[in-house]
Amino acid sequence: MKAVILAAGEGSRMRPLTYTRPKVMLPLANKPILEHLLDQLREAGITEYLFVVGYCDQQLRDYFGRGEKWGVEISYANQRKQQGTADALRSVEGLVEGNFLLLNGDVLVKAEHIKKLVAVGGNAMSVVQVKDPVGLGVVESKEGKAVHIYEKMEKPPTNLANAGLYSFNQDVFKALMLTPKSPRGEYEITDTLQLLIDTHHDVSVMEIDQWTDLSYPWDLLGANENILKNITPLNLGLVEPNVTLKGPVSIGKNTVVKSGAYLVGPIIIGDNCDIGPNCYIRPYTSIGDKCHIGAAVEVKNSIIMRGSKVPHLNYVGDSVIGEGCNFGA
Repeated sequence: MKAVILAAGEGSRMRPLTYTRPKVMLPLANKPILEHLLDQLREAGITEYLFVVGYCDQQLRDYFGRGEKWGVEISYANQRKQQGTADALRSVEGLVEGNFLLLNGDVLVKAEHIKKLVAVGGNAMSVVQVKDPVGLGVVESKEGKAVHIYEKMEKPPTNLANAGLYSFNQDVFKALMLTPKSPRGEYEITDTLQLLIDTHHDVSVMEIDQWTDLSYPWDLLGANENILKNITPLNLGLVEPNVTLKGPVSIGKNTVVKSGAYLVGPIIIGDNCDIGPNCYIRPYTSIGDKCHIGAAVEVKNSIIMRGSKVPHLNYVGDSVIGEGCNFGA
C-alpha cells in the first residue's frame, strides 16, 4: 500500500518559524516532524510514499531525496497553489492504485495505529477523544461508521476529533470532483468525506488513543518532550572530565561538552556543538547541530534549532528558538 503525505502547506499558525521552511520540516528531537511520521509508517510496513509538496518544496526534496536513507521509495507531486487538502489529493489522481493511505504530514501517530487502519481497508478515518474539541474537526459516528463531519464549530456535538489519518479507495476521486469550496475558500478533505457518506459509501471510524496536534509553536514543546522520553543515550562526541550526565543524554558527532557542564536528560544535542563550560541543561531540551551553549547558561524544556548561539550568562526556558539566532549575554 502506498502512503500519500500532505506536505505542501506553510503552516501559517507556526509563523515566524515557517517563514523559511514548511511546517513539516520543523524539528522535534532534532528530526523534522515529517521524518518522525515516516519512521512510524516504515515500522508499520509501508515502503512506498508520495509526498504532495508546494511551499518551500526544495527543502523536502533535498532532505528526503528518493528515500534511500530510509530504505523506502519516495516520489513527489506538486500542489502548485495551496487550496486545501482535497485539492492536494486531486494532484495525485492516477498516481495511486487501489487502496492507499492519506496522512497530514504534521501528525504524530504510532505504527500500531497505522497497521490498524490498513487492516480496516476501504474508506476509513482515524479519530481521537479530546477534552476540548473547539477549533478542531469532529466526527459523529454510529456503529463504527461516520455519520457526519463537522469542521471547527463553536459548540461541537462530539468529542471525537479528526486525527488526519485516512484510508481511501478509488471512490474518493469521484467525490473530489464534486467537492465545493468551503467558506474558508479551500477544498477540504472533510467535505469530500461528507460527500462519500451522503452518497451511501461507508466511511469507517477507527479510534486511536494517542495523537499530537501541532498547530502553534508552543505545541512543539509537548511533542518534543514526548519523543525525548524514548531516546536512547548515545555519545558520539567528546565529554571532558568533571562533566555530570544524568538520565538519557544523546550527544552528536564532533560535539564537545566542556568541564563543569551539568546535563540532566532526556536531552539530545546535535553534531558539531560547543557546550559549556559550567552550564546547566535540564530535561526535555533539544539542541540542533552547530549550536553553542556558553558558560553559566541554563536551558530547560526548549528547542534550540541549528546554528543558534546562547553564550554566557543566559537563561532559556520553555522556549522555541529558531535557526541562526545569537543571544547577547
